[in-house]
Amino acid sequence: MKSKNLIILIFLILIFNFGHAQELTSPNGALSMQFSLEEDGKPIYQLSYKNEEVIRPSHLGLELKDDKKSLLNDFEIVETKTSAFDETWQPVWGEESKIRNYYNELAITLKQKETDRLMLVRFRMFNEGLGFRYEFPQQDNLVYFVIKEERTQFAMTGDHMAHWIAGDYDSQEYDYTKSRLSEIREKFDSSRQSNASQTAFSKTGVQTALMLKTDGGLYINLHEAALVNYACMHLDLDDENMIFESHLTPDVNGDKGYMQAPCNSPWRTIMVSDNARDILASRITLNLNEPCAIEDTSWIKPVKYIGVWWEMITGKGSWAYTDELPAVQLGVTDYSKVKPNGKHSANNEKVKRYIDFASEHGFDGVLVEGWNEGWEDWFGKSKDYVFDFVTPYPDFDVQEIHDYAKSKGVKMIMHHETSGSVRNYERHMDQAYQFMKDNGYDAVKSGYVGNIIPRGEHHYSQYIVNHYQYAIEKAADYEVMVNAHEAVRPTGICRTYPNLIGNESARGTEFQAFGGSKPNHVTILPFTRLIGGPMDYTPGIFEMDISKLNPENNSHVNSTLANQLALYVTMYSPLQMAADLPEHYEQFMDAFQFIKNVAIDWDKSVYLEAEPGDYITIARKEKSGNNWFVGNVNGIVPRKSSIKLDFLEKGKKYMATIYADAKDAHFKTNPQAYTIKTKKVTNKSKLSLTSAPGGGYAISIVEIK
Repeated sequence: MKSKNLIILIFLILIFNFGHAQELTSPNGALSMQFSLEEDGKPIYQLSYKNEEVIRPSHLGLELKDDKKSLLNDFEIVETKTSAFDETWQPVWGEESKIRNYYNELAITLKQKETDRLMLVRFRMFNEGLGFRYEFPQQDNLVYFVIKEERTQFAMTGDHMAHWIAGDYDSQEYDYTKSRLSEIREKFDSSRQSNASQTAFSKTGVQTALMLKTDGGLYINLHEAALVNYACMHLDLDDENMIFESHLTPDVNGDKGYMQAPCNSPWRTIMVSDNARDILASRITLNLNEPCAIEDTSWIKPVKYIGVWWEMITGKGSWAYTDELPAVQLGVTDYSKVKPNGKHSANNEKVKRYIDFASEHGFDGVLVEGWNEGWEDWFGKSKDYVFDFVTPYPDFDVQEIHDYAKSKGVKMIMHHETSGSVRNYERHMDQAYQFMKDNGYDAVKSGYVGNIIPRGEHHYSQYIVNHYQYAIEKAADYEVMVNAHEAVRPTGICRTYPNLIGNESARGTEFQAFGGSKPNHVTILPFTRLIGGPMDYTPGIFEMDISKLNPENNSHVNSTLANQLALYVTMYSPLQMAADLPEHYEQFMDAFQFIKNVAIDWDKSVYLEAEPGDYITIARKEKSGNNWFVGNVNGIVPRKSSIKLDFLEKGKKYMATIYADAKDAHFKTNPQAYTIKTKKVTNKSKLSLTSAPGGGYAISIVEIK
């Protein structure tokens, strides 16, 4: 009798809880989210995919500073609203010319009984995943408040495999580690490579976008969208209970955010699928951002460029003009009285050589780094006034270079290194952008190497996130496109401000000259870093042995040449650099042809094969044209890639030019071994190609008229 009563009691409890749960499903019905309040008024949610639990019951809320009552519990539901949304919008540039924004929404307004404070949790469910954020409407009882920590949880259902980089307030420039969640703690120290600025916070802290895979074959991606006026979110793992909790980047005082209602947090995103290709194809991050805020976008154009850069990264050349100065003070130091070091790369003669090469081969622009005074004394000095962004070295004539580039039909790309001094950059920003426009520069590569000034701030704190946003918006006033390096990893802001045409914000090609990156690095980045927006990865390296450029540098580019070609398709960006030296391209002009031909703006993208850390194959159709380009990048294990060309238009014939690894190609021992073959194909054709370790292939497919 007692057991029967117990069963009845449990049944009644389940009915009671179900009756008070709010449910939201995806438009296709595959995903389901339940929201409810626990007995003490704590908000809680859980997520399922095709009836399989993905996120176990997880708490929501924020802990406030210097407040007796945080926004964690004691809530009651005062209003719920449901809605559906379906639109198709056109990005200024992108992986496709049209993006569908299709979701069901549940907005739950909570009132804290003791304080009468209101907090709204808004959920949006897409076919590929869930987005949610906190909103704080205007109210008398919550106006100004300081976040001590956001307490959003993501409770995992098991000890999943993960591709992760260490949680860090100042750097994302790490190789990815693949491990079980339970192994993060033991692998944490070995996962961190040295960097110009880095601050770890926990032995189980990781960064988003975090790519996970369950033993049952589900792919899960955790990230955030629309990071505006808020601190960047990391994830800290409770590795006993397998629960991730949000961890915001603090400011110099240790505070996580200064808020004034009405306001909201960024979106927290959970993508889920049983097919890895769906993660790559998802546009949740973009869709959770606001529409374009720039009325006239005609000046925003994708750019294929070369630059005076790689020789400095490898140590062949120098950013600095002289080796004689122990210190520099702008406006005081007289460079006409010092001896040039003979290694300064940004000189008129060399830059003209790059301009000639760009003009000859159809590139849009040339980037020049190290053109401006101050590089002798720029790094590691905690120096506020480093650069003024307008004063060139004696061997770089801004007007002469501008006139020469213009005569060749080439645009110059500006470089602004801030040395982490955001305050100094903001002082000079208007003058610097106006200087760019006066001299024909429409795009800038900005950098934030080193510790941040104001001192004690971090690259990903609320204050510095706001600086990056200020720089983008200020640039838009001058019709300048921005490519920000060392900035916070992107979260889809490029939808709202498409003049943010690229970011680095991850371990890019430069690290191949600093000791190398893992051969499978580029098979992970599209699942992680690129979830938030395009990366200026700077591909196209043809000479893998760095000692041939600089005998004192024994680094090796861990990639085959065919892999480097494929990156122009798999590492999406509307800003693509051919990063190697012109003389190296001249040695392999037949392979260089693919870089010349490949598009940088797309009408359609088709994701053919994908497994994070192992391989990716993508086909893309150029915008306003009929040509297709295919790229495959491979991890460490050689494999045969078999693809169908059914994405091609029926009834048409095409010529495919296939740039592939040779039989004996290997990223370390024989990286420059490649073959080039042509083949007539249709939409019924199939291709089977072998990708070497660290290799891949690239294909251009041109319609036969």
